[in-house]
Amino acid sequence: MKTKEVSRQRRRRYARTRGFTLIEIMVVVIIIGLLAAVIVPSVMKRVDDAKVAKAKEDIQSLETALTMYYMDNSKYPTNEQGLGALSAQPTDPTIKNWKAGGYIERISKDPWGNDYLFLFPGTHGKAYDLCSLGADGQPGGDGINADICNWNLNQ
Repeated sequence: MKTKEVSRQRRRRYARTRGFTLIEIMVVVIIIGLLAAVIVPSVMKRVDDAKVAKAKEDIQSLETALTMYYMDNSKYPTNEQGLGALSAQPTDPTIKNWKAGGYIERISKDPWGNDYLFLFPGTHGKAYDLCSLGADGQPGGDGINADICNWNLNQ
């Protein structure tokens, strides 16, 4: 009688410790796949939104540095000097009041790895044009590929 009882206890213990069935694992994998299909697109859109916001903030910072440069030197950098004149002193002898240390620590690239474009004089009613060409790096475009410029920051 004792051996039957021990045998039953072993079977119960074995039943409790056996693993998952193939169907249970497949159901879990399908649920994870469905959750990923719903969540990943919304997360990716947030990443794109964050890159656009970063480009806008960068342009505003560059505008501030350009204003400070103008206040000290009574002119904006030339197209040849570009934005580099904000972090490294230009060789132009007419730039006499360039601030030691520069107006901005470094000129970073836009969130998509492209250079910000600077054009002086501006062509859109501003003293200069300052742009990121968006994700595609090409002029024009819609959505994430749209140009982000100092004349359309609030759009």
